[in-house]
Amino acid sequence: MGKITTTRFTSTLTSSSTFSEVYNTIKQLVLKGKYDQALELYSTKVHCSSLSHSTTTFLLPSIIKACAHAETHQFLGPQLHCYVLKNGYSSEAAIANSFISMYAKFSETKAAYQLFDAMPERDTISWNSMINCFYLNRYLLESLELFKEMYIQGFVPKPELIASVLSACVQTNNLRLGRAIHALTTIDERLEISVFLTTALVDFYWKCCEPDLAFHVFQRMEVKNEISWTAMVSGCIAEELNARALELFRSMQVENVKPNRVTLTSILPACAELGAEKYGKEIHGYAFRHGFDSDAKFSSAIVHMYSKCGEAWQAINNIFNRSAKKDVVMWTAIITCYSRNKSSCQEAIRLFNQMQLSGIQPNDVTLLALISACTNLLSVSHGRGMHGYAFRSGLSSHLFIGNSLINMYSKCGFLKDSAQVFREMSIRDSASWSAVISAYGTHGSGDKALELFHEMKESGIKTDSIALLAVLSACNHSGLFEEGKTLFDEASKDKSFSITVELYACYIDLLGRAGKLEDAAEVISRMPTRPTNRIWSSLISSCKLHGRLEVAERLAHRFTKSEPESAANYALFSLVYAESENWLGVEDVRRDMKERKLRKSYGFSRIELNDKIL
Repeated sequence: MGKITTTRFTSTLTSSSTFSEVYNTIKQLVLKGKYDQALELYSTKVHCSSLSHSTTTFLLPSIIKACAHAETHQFLGPQLHCYVLKNGYSSEAAIANSFISMYAKFSETKAAYQLFDAMPERDTISWNSMINCFYLNRYLLESLELFKEMYIQGFVPKPELIASVLSACVQTNNLRLGRAIHALTTIDERLEISVFLTTALVDFYWKCCEPDLAFHVFQRMEVKNEISWTAMVSGCIAEELNARALELFRSMQVENVKPNRVTLTSILPACAELGAEKYGKEIHGYAFRHGFDSDAKFSSAIVHMYSKCGEAWQAINNIFNRSAKKDVVMWTAIITCYSRNKSSCQEAIRLFNQMQLSGIQPNDVTLLALISACTNLLSVSHGRGMHGYAFRSGLSSHLFIGNSLINMYSKCGFLKDSAQVFREMSIRDSASWSAVISAYGTHGSGDKALELFHEMKESGIKTDSIALLAVLSACNHSGLFEEGKTLFDEASKDKSFSITVELYACYIDLLGRAGKLEDAAEVISRMPTRPTNRIWSSLISSCKLHGRLEVAERLAHRFTKSEPESAANYALFSLVYAESENWLGVEDVRRDMKERKLRKSYGFSRIELNDKIL
């Protein structure tokens, strides 16, 4: 098709055609984005023709631009550069600027900078082109240094360039320069203030984890468009300010600014986290009316929202089946949805097989969801299958995949496999060590868990609350009271370490099991936060275990009053009465449970043997 169009143009341009006619034709082709056709015409009518060489310089910026964007004729760019150098046109700023942009497109940063450095005179476009070249080719520090030099030389950057520089500040963690640029926009009257620039500042502060400054810039904006509002909504969600994100979304509508597809996709995670299915449905309806629901990213987000808000399987399946483009994101969304619930994990695995048959290759996020499904099912046969797929596809080297496999094998009762995955990992983080420590602790190997914890510290990995909880739990289940106490005391003295409620609960349980009930009570009294029901339940169980039945009875009575709808609390209270042979008390508790219509869930065991569940 391109060849036919070029022939049509060349047939109307005879050998006697003037340069003006040729120039205008080529110019029009470049403006319309028909770069290959423009270069074909230039090659046949200008480059090797009798047209005056002095007049072809007017064409060069357009031709160089065509070389940068064309699918063919890219070899012509370096040839043109040689032609320019040979004929002495390289000093012309417009031509040099075009070559810088072309080399930026070709990722030839060194060639672009040599050209920029040799320019006798530079204009604003020269600086913009070179800074963008550095930025696009990931020379971020160089782009920032050149931007500072540009401003010192007295050139005024455009809003689009400032936005790129702010993005480079985020990626290099240079908050100081970003703040300085913000200050310049308020005091330098030469700088053009636009909604594009102020939105870039809002985005900059969100990405630098400065929400107060982001709100400050946003509130002072004279003009706010849908992109500005979307930046605020996305920033709130990234900082887990989900309720604030919904408030902003409502305010946006009050201001009569219509949300676009990106806005709707951005706000859905907030609805999911807050369980706001009503708002999610309203957003879904709005998207349907405006034709946004056909977008793959929106469809994935709405599936995620419905799955987090409840088991709306019919709605989820309808969205998936009606989706025109089922890409890896869409497949991953629905597989993740089914993998969250034990009752639907088999469906997640079936969808995985269907996904492969449709020709879509799963990614690491898909595989994480599937390993989670295998863990929920306690199915090592399926888990081994996922492990094998991860190995064949090269995804097993991903850190998060390895960590999930350690956890999966441990939960399924295969400690040896869990440890082997850990040993074969080339890169390990705190989560890797925590997973394998927890695996040994769960399987009663407290000494080995403790050994791994010390090995983790020696390897230079910083201890976090998850790793400490894993080893403390291992000590608890293996009766290593002194070792667990030492670990907790060391962590308590470390001012840089924050003791979580979960750690307190585990330590109190450790003290209780060891019969140190007074010590456990003292720790509870010194807690900076209110003790959870799990902590009280643990202390009651310890009192019962060590024969302190009068204390256990008192605590259990108070416990049931604090949570009158918990069947487990009443069951514990009943056991305390039974232990002290207070059968009337047992009958009273059971009668109370019956009146409240409370039933304790029964536990069950599941063993998988030779791919059969017993």
